[in-house]
Amino acid sequence: MYQPAIDLAAITAIDVHVHIEVDGHGHASLPEPLVVAASKYFRTDGPRPAVEAVAQHYRERQMAAVVFTVDAGTQLAHQPLSSSEIARAAADHADVLIPFGSVDPRTGDAALELAARLVEDEGVRGFKFHPTVQGFDPSHDEYAPLWSLIEKAGVPALFHTGQTGIGAGLPGGYGLRLGLSNPILLDAVAAEFPNLQIIMAHPSVPWQDEALSVATHKPNTWIDLSGWSPKYFPAELVRHANSILKRRVLFGTDYPLLTPDRWLRDVANIDLKPDVLPGILKDNAARLLRLTG
Repeated sequence: MYQPAIDLAAITAIDVHVHIEVDGHGHASLPEPLVVAASKYFRTDGPRPAVEAVAQHYRERQMAAVVFTVDAGTQLAHQPLSSSEIARAAADHADVLIPFGSVDPRTGDAALELAARLVEDEGVRGFKFHPTVQGFDPSHDEYAPLWSLIEKAGVPALFHTGQTGIGAGLPGGYGLRLGLSNPILLDAVAAEFPNLQIIMAHPSVPWQDEALSVATHKPNTWIDLSGWSPKYFPAELVRHANSILKRRVLFGTDYPLLTPDRWLRDVANIDLKPDVLPGILKDNAARLLRLTG
């Protein structure tokens, strides 16, 4: 079972948003049309590294990384990667990797059973959800048992918010609905489950104000800065990160689609205050993930 072995003094950052898009058998996390469309959208055709290569990438940079897949088996009719396998592989690189699990909320009791098993048997430290790709509204009551289970487990839930490159440019966007990733839908979850720590992933364009409103009102919500080069961050997001939300904003990249090297290069050219950057890069995530004891 995974047990973290991260030396916080030896690392410079914790990337809370790293995708595992292919397993050790070469199986991709998404159907081929979505892989091609995402590469075009993000203007990258680079490799999709498996867990071992991701660990080496971050170890070379003296960083840690939260790694996960997205289980969208119902919506995409595609066999997901195994979160159990990801957690077990991460256990071999526990000095730099932190595994999150993923379950398909639309599978009902099966999702609850898998989520419990991932926490109890595999030691995952959180869960990743993508409402648009998984095709569900997180505010609906039918998913409350899952949020309750995760809250009781004491681990965070990370939700994609805002625009997505998955399905972009395909007919009908591959049937994927952007509105399911409006962060205002997470307000109801945060209200009903006040001890569930919720990470709203990405600058939530075009709903950035909604995300900031939720985060300033609900102290159990966080924002990660993945998926966009910092030079494109909305001004209001930067202003809040510099002030009232500085202890609940997290470094994230969306690797491999955006690299930590580029993120760090571009963040140097925006107006994030030097005194808040250490918290964003490492300290806030260490506190959220309980890596500080």
